[in-house]
Amino acid sequence: MDPQTARRPGARPSWCGPLLYTAVASAVLVGVTASGTTHVKAQARGGTGLVSSSASPTAGAQAADASRTPEATVESVATTASPAPTVPAVDRDALLAEAMESVAVEDGARVSVAVLDPESGRSAVYGDGSFDTASIVKVDILAALLLQAQDAGRGLTATEKSYATAMIKSSDNVSASELWDTIGRAKGLAAANERFGLSGTEGGDGTLWGLTQTTAADQLALLEQVFGEESVLNEASRAYLRGLMGDVAVGQDWGVSAVGAEPQFALKNGWLPRSQTGLWVINSIGRVTVDGHAYLVAALSQGNSTKAKGISLVEAAARAAVSSLRDADV
Repeated sequence: MDPQTARRPGARPSWCGPLLYTAVASAVLVGVTASGTTHVKAQARGGTGLVSSSASPTAGAQAADASRTPEATVESVATTASPAPTVPAVDRDALLAEAMESVAVEDGARVSVAVLDPESGRSAVYGDGSFDTASIVKVDILAALLLQAQDAGRGLTATEKSYATAMIKSSDNVSASELWDTIGRAKGLAAANERFGLSGTEGGDGTLWGLTQTTAADQLALLEQVFGEESVLNEASRAYLRGLMGDVAVGQDWGVSAVGAEPQFALKNGWLPRSQTGLWVINSIGRVTVDGHAYLVAALSQGNSTKAKGISLVEAAARAAVSSLRDADV
């Protein structure tokens, strides 16, 4: 806010001084500030100086001043500026929900999806509740291991690297069990996730890492730790994890990769038939590229009658999520 010109009580306003009598011709601009104080500027046509005052002259004084300067122009300025037009906020969650209406979901099945544009920070989430992770928890296990190694000031051992490679690239369960024990199982995972910003993920009981419970929003937060710049994981740790996720085995590259035709993707999938029901848990998380623009996507599902139907569901959800975000940006 511009400062107003102050004057002492009883002092003669500056515009009443000799300047107005000695100027050849002057223009007087009278405005009103936001507080209602009249603001007067006088400028001599033959001079370069500009005199300003925040006095409050009477109507008679204004008339007298005008008589002294016949060519004076008096303009009234509006006291209240028009407010800037309000731009309605885009409800991206609602747009995603609308896009998901075209996604076929089997009776008894459930799906949740979350998407983020890292460049703009725009995001959307559809669905709620927790889901079994199946093998997508392997990204979380490795992230926790890397964080623990950072804290200890060391790199991964040759054995840990061997397990990590098999666990992410080939989804090897034996390797996952070894590293699950290394990080301290659910307790170690929880400690790391607190620092990662995951608030809705709970590790599986005992050795059952695949029954860890999570949400799509939490998996999106985990992806931000792996692919974003603002992460508790250092650049070396992030690059290591990204490299493994970008080189998964042939036959395990379905899921969020279906969003675009571009080969630049990095992901981890999870699939698990539940022994009690025979229904499938199918999940996919990762980064995809569409028209040269990267997106982070997490698609979770359960209650699928077959693995194939579950894959189709998470792929359709991922496509709907990215398209809804792109449409909102147009």
